[in-house]
Amino acid sequence: MKDQSNTELMKARAMKRKRLKEDFILELYIDMLVYEAELLHKKDLLLKKIDLAIDQRDKSQFMTLAKEYAGLTKQFGT
Repeated sequence: MKDQSNTELMKARAMKRKRLKEDFILELYIDMLVYEAELLHKKDLLLKKIDLAIDQRDKSQFMTLAKEYAGLTKQFGT
């Protein structure tokens, strides 16, 4: 009877480890999705500001925003 309880404990521990790994992977995927959504939002916002600077013929603002956009794409490899 003691062997059965040890076997059951080992199975329970293995299942717990498996659940923890799955939870970690799920959290990692969620973090990646949020991170990508934030990046896409920042890029979209910058592109709109760049378009506005072009429409207003504001070279200084355009250069500043273009530099920021280039830095963003370099930082995130996109």
